[in-house]
Order: sequence, then C-alpha cells, then structure tokens
Amino acid sequence: MKPIIETQVMRAVEAVPAAMLREARLARVREWIMAVVPPVLGLLVFAAIWQAVSLQNKAIPGPLPVWDAAVALFSKPFYVNGPNDQGIGWNILSSLQRVGLGFGLAALIGIPAGFIIGRFKFIAAMLAPIISLLRPVSPLAWLPIGLLVFKSANPASIWVIFISSIWPIILNTAAGVSQVPQDYLNVARVLNLSESKIITKVLFPAVLPHLLTGIRLSIGVAWLVIVAAEMLTGGVGIGFWVWDEWNNLNVAHIIIAIFVVGIVGLLLEQALIKLASFFDYQ
Repeated sequence: MKPIIETQVMRAVEAVPAAMLREARLARVREWIMAVVPPVLGLLVFAAIWQAVSLQNKAIPGPLPVWDAAVALFSKPFYVNGPNDQGIGWNILSSLQRVGLGFGLAALIGIPAGFIIGRFKFIAAMLAPIISLLRPVSPLAWLPIGLLVFKSANPASIWVIFISSIWPIILNTAAGVSQVPQDYLNVARVLNLSESKIITKVLFPAVLPHLLTGIRLSIGVAWLVIVAAEMLTGGVGIGFWVWDEWNNLNVAHIIIAIFVVGIVGLLLEQALIKLASFFDYQ
C-alpha cells in the first residue's frame, strides 16, 4: 500500500511543474495575441475605411495604388535631377538636419534657462509673463520675423523650429528643478557645496526624467513644425516636397508623405522614450 501512495505523490509532484509550464506558455501566447492582434486589427479597419473613402471619392487613391507608388518612390530615394527635384530620401534628410539644428539650439539655451528659472524664484517671476505671452504664439507667426532677420529661408526655418520647441524644454526643466526635495538642498548647504556642484551633483540627476520628458515633447513639436515651415519657404525638405506634389496633383505621393512624417516622428519619439527609461529613478 505504501509504495502505491508514494507513487501517486511523486506523480502529483511531477504534475505541478508541468501544469505551471503549460500555464506559463498559455500566458505568453495570450500576451503575444494582445500585442499583435489589436494593432493589426486596427490597421485593417483603417485600411477598410480608407478604401471606402477612395471608392466614394475617385480623387483619393486607395491603399493598393498608394502602396505601388511607395514601392516605386522608395526604389530610388536618393536621385538628384536638379536643386528642387531630388528623391524623398534627400528631402527627409534635409528636414531632419533642420530639425536637428533648431532643436539643438533650443536644448542648448532652454536647459540652462530652465535650471535658472526653477532655481531662482525672482527670475521665474520676472520671466513668467514673457513666457506666458510668447508660448501660445503659432509657430508660423514667427516665420516672417525669421525671413526679415535672416534674409534666407533655411535659417528662417531653423529659427521657427527653435522658437517653437524651446518652451517644453524650459517649462519641464524648471518644473523638475522646483520639485526637488528641499532636504536635498539642505544637505548640499551643510556640505558647503558650490552652486555648480549643487546643479551637477544634486539637481541634474533629480531633474533628468523631467528634462527628458521636455526633450521628447520638444522634438515632437520640432518635427511637426518643420513640415509647415518648409511648405512656405521652399527648397529641399519633406514639407516642400508635399507642396510640390500638390502642385503636380500627385495625391498618392502626398499620402505617402503623410505616412513618412508620421513614421519618422514616431521613431524619434520612441527613441527618446527608450532613452528616458534608462534614467527613471522612480
């Protein structure tokens, strides 16, 4: 009788890991389904709506014609047939270059400004009305000022990106500095740290998550603004390319440009989110 009981116990013990393994596999399958099926279903619904709209309005090409045009377009993305007739690859790179310059200037000025505003209440109170007045201004309203000052379309576009993307950096950095626990600063005073040490050793590590959030918002604004700015200034860039295709009545290329702008913006944002995850001290 005893060997029978021992055998049953051993089988029950062996069955527990097997059941746990099956449950873990089912959990992974459910996780995979929830990660894949909803996005795919959403894309299919979007494509169906798009197809229905294209059937109602013949001027709007459907998904398949746009796909064929995209394949042909990206088969030669870096051709050059003149100063204003270049492949979509060159247009994307030109826009990214302008965004990089404008955003870089915004970060270079906005990060120190945010630290100063968050650190000193008098300066924050002094600059608050100026920031409140200028921040809501439409980005394209700054374009004529840029053209007037710089006398050229390219630096004017960079200026618009700079003035539009600097505010999220300043405000998020200042908010992060102002939320640093007072105990941290008290300890820094007890240790008799200099102001530069307080900024680099105390404030910067604590403010970094807020700063990266501001940078992520800022790069989104910069990429959003460049398309509209290039439509008005011309030259090589994704915005000018969209306007040029509109003048050619090439709606398929306009739709492709919309997807390109969205995908590039998404990649920029996801890259910064990934970067921010390494500095999440919560």
